[in-house]
Amino acid sequence: MAAPPASMSAAPSPLQSAVAPDVPGRPAEQNETACEDRSNAGTLDRLLPPVGTGRSPRKRTTSQCKSEPPLLRTSKRTIYTAGRPPWYNEHGTQSKEAFAIGLGGGSASGKTTVARMIIEALDVPWVVLLSMDSFYKVLTQQQQEQAACNNFNFDHPDAFDFDLIISTLKKLKQGRSVQVPIYDFTTHSRKKDWKTLYGANVIIFEGIMAFADKTLLELLDMKIFVDTDSDIRLVRRLRRDISERGRDIEGVIKQYNKFVKPAFDQYIQPTMRLADIVVPRGSGNTVAIDLIVQHVHSQLEERELSVRAALASAHQCHPLPQTLSVLKSTPQVRGMHTIIRDKETSRDEFIFYSKRLMRLLIEHALSFLPFQDCTVQTPQGQDYVGKCYAGKQITGVSILRAGETMEPALRAVCKDVRIGTILIQTNQLTGEPELHYLRLPKDISDDHVILMDCTVSTGAAAMMAVRVLLDHDVPEDKIFLLSLLMAEMGVHSVAYAFPRVRIITTAVDKRVNDLFRIIPGIGNFGDRYFGTDAVPDGSDDDEAATVS
Repeated sequence: MAAPPASMSAAPSPLQSAVAPDVPGRPAEQNETACEDRSNAGTLDRLLPPVGTGRSPRKRTTSQCKSEPPLLRTSKRTIYTAGRPPWYNEHGTQSKEAFAIGLGGGSASGKTTVARMIIEALDVPWVVLLSMDSFYKVLTQQQQEQAACNNFNFDHPDAFDFDLIISTLKKLKQGRSVQVPIYDFTTHSRKKDWKTLYGANVIIFEGIMAFADKTLLELLDMKIFVDTDSDIRLVRRLRRDISERGRDIEGVIKQYNKFVKPAFDQYIQPTMRLADIVVPRGSGNTVAIDLIVQHVHSQLEERELSVRAALASAHQCHPLPQTLSVLKSTPQVRGMHTIIRDKETSRDEFIFYSKRLMRLLIEHALSFLPFQDCTVQTPQGQDYVGKCYAGKQITGVSILRAGETMEPALRAVCKDVRIGTILIQTNQLTGEPELHYLRLPKDISDDHVILMDCTVSTGAAAMMAVRVLLDHDVPEDKIFLLSLLMAEMGVHSVAYAFPRVRIITTAVDKRVNDLFRIIPGIGNFGDRYFGTDAVPDGSDDDEAATVS
């Protein structure tokens, strides 16, 4: 086959989508090349966007590393992400890392466009696009002055923070949450706020020096080099840097001849031999992109996990764990359970007594928080030796939708508590829980977290929620799982996978039937509380809620 569109290199081959659309950036500051004479080259005018009143607003000027909103906009349609299936096994640990694709190539070769085409063709949930542009080093004052005069080499390996790149990619591959800097090209500096990325089944890492570090290469499961003609790259760079980054023609050409072209010849082009696939003509080579997508699909199929079935067959006949605490079954508590379990109970009565139980449950759970001795003075001028909370802050996280019904009770007893939410629903085809949405407060890793769900049967949804918190660096012993009703299977599943998580409930039922319903149970809590119709399979709890 002569001159195939996708050429394989001689190197051995190892052979939550969610990409934010471009957003308008702020207008550029004063032009950065003030120390240079500014005269436009007339011969290049035809390559540049027209200047005048009809000029379109300035586009994004910051590095592209966004995970929200969870959609991909294309010329024909908008693709919303589906839920993220389990990325861990029944032991609560990650069994296989995310699949990482490296995209290398010269400046303006079309790497980001190829990445978007791969994402669109994959049509799988939870793909993270990580740009190397986010990881430029912080410049000194002298380097800032050089950059303003186009005398700083941004196309040299030393311009990038490879230590941060490697640590970020490692954490993403392990399924953990990461903080990514946002780089402002108009000021050559990092913004104050960093972006959170999380939930990668597939990671696409693109940049001019994507293959320039040995340790970084070892993290990439697939390496793709985008090979585009140098004249085309120059034209693209002129358009981009002038229209999006506030540069002038002379400055762009000066930087290209002094730094960009020599760096490509010395550092970038030689890495082509390290690639598993070379894509000539970039985004125009649809054959190569189809080959890449087929391989990624095959890799993802090997990473599929089945958690709920494993939980149903494990941990049978074991004693209840010591991390479980059940609210004392007083006549009052049993009386409220009798009312909310009764299928004839009206919705108003169900809500009223459920709220009473929630309040008692949360008051009980707070007694397990760390307290320390403290002394205060009473109005009578006497010292009183008491107790005060020894942690930094309390955060509540509800598993939607039933878990949010517990939020008012938590707010009533915890002043200024922060609230986060996680939406987990069951895929009706696979029977597995899927993560669809999460919103967690910042710096949650320092808090004691009260995780709330009204019923837990197999524990599959609760395990996924705990795994999300662990991925955001919340210590396991700072997580408290609260539920009005749990099945023994769910208790064992959570305790076996996460032995330091405190499990607190008002009652534990013995059995779960073949449809994963708690027996004797309480019915579908969300449907009874919100007055909605039951799901077709009549499942007990909101773990089995289907995607609407």
